[in-house]
Amino acid sequence: MALALNDKVLTEAFGPSEGTALRVKQVLMVVLGIVALSILAKVKIPMWPVPVTMGTFAVLTIGAAYGPRLGLATILGYMIIGALGFDVFASSSAENAGLTYMMGGTGGYLVGYVLATLALGFAARAGWDRSVVLMAVALLIANALIYVPGVAWLTVLYEGKGLAWAVDVGLKPFLIGDALKLGLAALLVPGLWKLIGSARS
Repeated sequence: MALALNDKVLTEAFGPSEGTALRVKQVLMVVLGIVALSILAKVKIPMWPVPVTMGTFAVLTIGAAYGPRLGLATILGYMIIGALGFDVFASSSAENAGLTYMMGGTGGYLVGYVLATLALGFAARAGWDRSVVLMAVALLIANALIYVPGVAWLTVLYEGKGLAWAVDVGLKPFLIGDALKLGLAALLVPGLWKLIGSARS
């Protein structure tokens, strides 16, 4: 059954909507999403107190634009490629990749990526991606879903250092950069919806 425009997420608002052509489009979107995640994860913008990496921005945007199912397929595909040893994560390298890297300090954040993608996908399916305010709320929730397992895993990995230490090293330095990425994503997806609406009118 075809979805009404109001029920669609961004990637469902264009291109084929049924049959083999839809499946081909979905496969292409997953591949393009994985490529975007891999490239943007390596993009670092100098900033205080730490450089801003664009991987989180890619996760947030794909989650909102793809919806829960396609977004989940994309983020899991990205994780599988990373687990196989390919250098696709922000701080991974040819020498430090695969499951060894994923079980390190960033492991909890990678789990959070999956949770955030699902949350944003469901929020987009509910129409939150059409409003800058609701999109911002969804992004705040998604960011929390990234940081909670991320900080929690740091407390397990570095047992004895405590929660306050994990928050100091795993949350506070990234807040300014994440606020900027959140603002950009909150404007981008609703803005694209407006462009689609203008093109259809």
